[in-house]
Amino acid sequence: MKLIAALLMVVVAMAPATAAAKQKMRNGVVQNESLDQYLVRMQQRPGAVEVKSLGSLWSDNGRLASIASDFKAMHVGDLITIVVAQDITANNSGSVSSARNFSASSGISGLAGQIKTTNLTTLFSPTSASSLTGKGQAATASSLRTSLAGRVVAVLPSGAMVIEAERQLTMNNERQTILLRGMVRSSDIGSNNTVASNAIANLELELKGKGVISEGDRPPNVIVRAILRIVGF
Repeated sequence: MKLIAALLMVVVAMAPATAAAKQKMRNGVVQNESLDQYLVRMQQRPGAVEVKSLGSLWSDNGRLASIASDFKAMHVGDLITIVVAQDITANNSGSVSSARNFSASSGISGLAGQIKTTNLTTLFSPTSASSLTGKGQAATASSLRTSLAGRVVAVLPSGAMVIEAERQLTMNNERQTILLRGMVRSSDIGSNNTVASNAIANLELELKGKGVISEGDRPPNVIVRAILRIVGF
């Protein structure tokens, strides 16, 4: 009975955490920030209020105002294709070399009265040498190229659109999730309704995996890291 009660207490304690994790996955959290928090951060001050003529039914922001336009995304809910091409390369190298030599000699070569100085020719002869040579080099490179479809989640007063995209791929017991979020101008969207990732402002891109490969190369937990830090390995 005690064992069953202990298991029930563990399940009850883990329930809120599990619910919170499911809610985060449902909201598409990027960098521990919900969509609502992101929209609040991206919101700008509203522009000037549009002055309409009395009795006029025309609206400059209405859907019929761009009846002759193409199918490019411009309203909330419209789909858009994002072409991700992120290449990051960094190289850093340095070297240092120094050398120092010191040598001195002191002695007596002659004394008055023709006293022999055979054993006094070298009284003090210090010699020292030091050298330092160091070299360091660091290099890193990362590349991500893909394309995925997203949607317009908000249109700011300035006309910029907030877009969001998410893709989940499961293959061979490995699940990969790509989350993307950012702001884009309508003029940066091509005629085929695509936008390059380098034209997206405030870009937040996250690629994470879960499965046999990710479990194999993930860092150890906090307890193991603390033990390794103490023992010095």
